[in-house]
Amino acid sequence: MVQPSDDFLSAPTLDYDGFIAALRENFGCFSPARGTNIFAGRVRPRRVFGFPAVDLACDTVRVDRTKLDIRRDDTEYYFVVAQLTGGSTVIQNDRVVNAAAGELVLLDSTRPVTLVGVRQAQWLGLQLPRQNLVSHLGFEPQGGTCGRGQGQAARILSQLALDPVGNVEPAVASADDYMRLVVYDLLGALFAPPAPLCSRHTDKLFARVCGIIKDRFSDPNISPSEVAAEMGISLRYLQSLFTNRGSTCGHCISSLRLDHAAHLIKRRALVKTGQPLSDIAYACGFRDYTHFARGFRQRFGSTPGAVGAGDARNDKARVRADNGRVKRPYEAT
Repeated sequence: MVQPSDDFLSAPTLDYDGFIAALRENFGCFSPARGTNIFAGRVRPRRVFGFPAVDLACDTVRVDRTKLDIRRDDTEYYFVVAQLTGGSTVIQNDRVVNAAAGELVLLDSTRPVTLVGVRQAQWLGLQLPRQNLVSHLGFEPQGGTCGRGQGQAARILSQLALDPVGNVEPAVASADDYMRLVVYDLLGALFAPPAPLCSRHTDKLFARVCGIIKDRFSDPNISPSEVAAEMGISLRYLQSLFTNRGSTCGHCISSLRLDHAAHLIKRRALVKTGQPLSDIAYACGFRDYTHFARGFRQRFGSTPGAVGAGDARNDKARVRADNGRVKRPYEAT
């Protein structure tokens, strides 16, 4: 079981108002019950790979995050709460979770939450930006859920958060950025839904993605990464939109290019422009003709040069036949 550090136990004891003020300043607005006894609590603010975090404990029996608390914050984020000692019951979104020591619970800051039986318990809380987390994971976690299976992912995440190294200024500027992605991936492993589901929101998002691809497929620089950047979502989220529909973004781009190329090649054969096939390939966004020809044959069952070739052969045969017979007096020359 992961234990809180000893120096937290030496943090100053706060009264009711001091506890609320310290928690609000460093983590978010919560409303502990006053109870009948003298209130005592501890809050130790710190940073974990750039995320706001707190170690906290209080001797009340109940802590709420009310609608008024939510309005006071006026921001959207997730809380990840690690139960370090003791046990508590967490209620959010009509879900009731009995959290034991060593378990992690995800809370949604935009919905009321109640924590019961918190006396003698100690927690570690991380505050995560909602939009960044949802964009990275490719799904919207539901508050009031306990990490699925907990196990290794929960232990690693708890240890990373409690490790003193997490509070040290990184030697490389990008170190915290990298570790934040690690935290997001661990949360994805813990709180991923049992099965991917499509919704009206994701359907609209997918339609916008397809619109971007249809407008830009002829650009040789367009790629899944470029599409994700233009949409303002992560590459992982973009990939999940296509995976849930049995496809990939790369396949969608390639299919649109090949379909357009087939249209241009048929028109070339019809009007007999003699346009080089390589020019058509490049105009459709392909950088390499060999790659284009291979993909064309796999999709349509023939090479690009074979499109319209049958009609051309028939035309040549008719010309040879006309040249080989005697014209009648009434036939035009």
